[in-house]
Amino acid sequence: MREPEAFAALFDRYYTAIHGYAARRLGHGLADDVAAETFLVAFDRRGSYDTGRPDARPWLYGIASNLIARHRRAEVRQYRALARTGADDVAEGHADRVAGRLDAQAARGPLAEALGDIADGDRDVLLLVAWEQFAVQEAAEALGIPPGTARSRLHRARRRIRAALGETDPTTLGEDLDR
Repeated sequence: MREPEAFAALFDRYYTAIHGYAARRLGHGLADDVAAETFLVAFDRRGSYDTGRPDARPWLYGIASNLIARHRRAEVRQYRALARTGADDVAEGHADRVAGRLDAQAARGPLAEALGDIADGDRDVLLLVAWEQFAVQEAAEALGIPPGTARSRLHRARRRIRAALGETDPTTLGEDLDR
């Protein structure tokens, strides 16, 4: 990946997913900036990337998560607005799947409120696992934390979400995401 041409393939493969992740977390306005900056940072650091890694996805999502952390207040404001209004034109990915499985209008507000209320680190792990289908190990790698810490954060986040939704966990969607 040290060659710019190889990096272009990485950009083509992951840009849309990184942009979508940032849009669900921060809104479309900031997503453009975060996605672009993610790849600028990755390009600048391409020389230090461990090419022995089988997949660059955790590395890129780690960069994106760090950039999103700079915008925490915007993310929390977005969840609180969604909780108040029940209308959201941003969180169409995971939130819509959750709402479809539970009851769109009943679940959206409490889900958004719970997402806004959980700790930043817990939310990062939860959303990588729930939205991006990361295994806990991949989420840990992306965030630069030990796998045990990622499991603990995911457990805490799921517990908070379940409590907010009447003991229903939308992040499992019928499968074991702790793989």
